Amino acid sequence: MRQKSPVDRRRFLADSTLAGTALAVPQWIPGTAVGLQGQAPPSERIRVGLIGCGGMGRINLANCANYPDVVVTAASDPIEGRMLATVKAYPETCKPMNDYRRMLESKEVDAVIIASPPHWHCLQTVEACAAGKDVFIQKPMTLYLGESLAVLNAAVKHKTITQVGTQIHAGENYRRVVEYIRCGKLGPISVVRTFNVMNQGKEGVGRDPGTPVPPGVDWELWIGPAPMRPYNHNLATSSYHHCSFMDYSGGWLPGMAPHIIDLPIWALELGYPTQISCVGGRFVIEDDGDAPDVQEVLWRYPKLTMTWMGVLANSYGFDLHGEPVPRRRLGIYFHGLNGTLYCDYGSYKVIPEGDRLPDISPPEKSIPPSPGHEREWLDGIKTRQLPPCSVQYHTKVDVPIVLANLSLRLGRTIHFDPATRSILGDEEAARLAVPTYRPPWKFPEEYLKV
Repeated sequence: MRQKSPVDRRRFLADSTLAGTALAVPQWIPGTAVGLQGQAPPSERIRVGLIGCGGMGRINLANCANYPDVVVTAASDPIEGRMLATVKAYPETCKPMNDYRRMLESKEVDAVIIASPPHWHCLQTVEACAAGKDVFIQKPMTLYLGESLAVLNAAVKHKTITQVGTQIHAGENYRRVVEYIRCGKLGPISVVRTFNVMNQGKEGVGRDPGTPVPPGVDWELWIGPAPMRPYNHNLATSSYHHCSFMDYSGGWLPGMAPHIIDLPIWALELGYPTQISCVGGRFVIEDDGDAPDVQEVLWRYPKLTMTWMGVLANSYGFDLHGEPVPRRRLGIYFHGLNGTLYCDYGSYKVIPEGDRLPDISPPEKSIPPSPGHEREWLDGIKTRQLPPCSVQYHTKVDVPIVLANLSLRLGRTIHFDPATRSILGDEEAARLAVPTYRPPWKFPEEYLKV
């Protein structure tokens, strides 16, 4: 049942922020922007809790806690040591809560960061929305089409302010690429190619000899709605390692593509793809995991195609290769009639098609800098305006990824109707697009119909 107090507090925060202006322009400035010292008054502070106290979750939390209008009030993780380390970082205000459901019931939490393993994201996000909490979700947002739609519908129904943790979206380089693509100099773009490669060696993430469940680890809760399996140190140790196990992460496609295909979807204002084809397999790596070490995806949109290449056993990076040593490399290519732009997180280069592009100079800057990915979310909580990477936006990034993994699983192309957000002409694919959770956990089917 939805709690009233967090929503009332939301409205108070929004009203106090917007008061005194007919144009509803925020009348507050982040403390770091003006050198404000100390904390904001308690009535103006956003009380944030962390679900999933691994490395990225703690970074997101620290980025929020740096602002004087934020106070950390709760931390939850089935691995006790991680939870207690988070509490220790904020000893005066942060309370430990082994089970995340206690946090969602708490009247001392306004908003939550969900940085648990990916197989938990849907259920925890839907429950947080229903409990009246605003939500920052680490990527990947979900692992199934049904989960993506449930999260979207829950966020819309409960008017939740959400942000998905694709922090590269807030970077300056992505802004400059978006401006260049939209200025039209490249001409019509018919092909986008994306890739993420690394070389884990044949040993991959290794093999666990049979480590027992360590003290302080609630393995039953860690597994939650996913298929039960014996404790495995290689699975539990970090988000990097999660990506080797399909049931708990979906592999490296959901692990990295949210950052990478986000750019073309943003720059070209893409909707949902109409056809999704994916092939791949485990051809080289021999470890405890089961994720493919080669994965190739083809997405068809109305006026272009976009591809993905993921490799775990070779790290050649094309024009973005750099020093010839094994390391993770990634890139995006926009192929236009007049030229090609290729880029990574921090740089881009334009290659003309002969004399079709005589002037490769960039357009004037038009997209303002981000105040910070987490700050965008915090600002949204106060103004009740959706941040740039809200669930409403990010579903267009998430759906192509989860449908690609479904195509890989079935070994055939998925046909998708963007208008109805449904799979066409394939009953088996439509059935497998909605997960069955391990009892007693239940998939929130009611949010497929909102």
